[in-house]
Amino acid sequence: MESRRERQRAATVDEITRTARRILVEDGVAGVTLRAIAREMGMTAPGLYRYFGSHGELLRHLVAELFREITDELEKGMNALPNREIGPKFLTVGRVFREWCLAHPREFALLFGAPPPALDDEGPIDFADECGRQFAMTFMQLFLHLWEKHPFPVASDDELDPSLRAQLTRYRETVGIDLPLAVLQIFLNCWVRLEGVISMEVFGHLDFALDDAEPLFELTLRDLAEILHIPYTPRSR
Repeated sequence: MESRRERQRAATVDEITRTARRILVEDGVAGVTLRAIAREMGMTAPGLYRYFGSHGELLRHLVAELFREITDELEKGMNALPNREIGPKFLTVGRVFREWCLAHPREFALLFGAPPPALDDEGPIDFADECGRQFAMTFMQLFLHLWEKHPFPVASDDELDPSLRAQLTRYRETVGIDLPLAVLQIFLNCWVRLEGVISMEVFGHLDFALDDAEPLFELTLRDLAEILHIPYTPRSR
């Protein structure tokens, strides 16, 4: 059972995190300084060091909270489906992910844009960290279930580019999942295309041509469904 002191500390950490996020939304990641957070909370900047050892540690905590939030949204989207087929789950996860990113562009930039200097000082955002790993495994587990139930033809390892083959071998060892290298290549290809089209929309890089990028996103989902040999169902409007 938590002591009163532990509950107070947890409440203060939660307030610091919420304050940091509010500043992130209003001013961008550059505005999320210990001094700015302390000013908002009526504290001194040195006082924050009782809760976070550095600016980078605070940002990492915020990153963890954001990954938890996205993961929860993805799981809620899947759990709301009337059936449990992999195809609808894949489409739903892609759509929910896009909706969250568009609704939270500053948070998206912190998670998927260039890491700010404070995070560089602490080391890169590591998807092996628990919250990032859980987020990534939402997509990986769907892919694994699909492969287990409906494996599709892939190239042999020997047919892959040697440099890519070596890198995919290291990646396979890192994630600890025994899959053919060509299957991992397809997974990475799908992820790059999914995050890529969302990133371009969030950062406004499609505005030169489109004022509504959802049809393009749906075309991307349809292409990915074809790669994965699952049925594509248009989103109901």
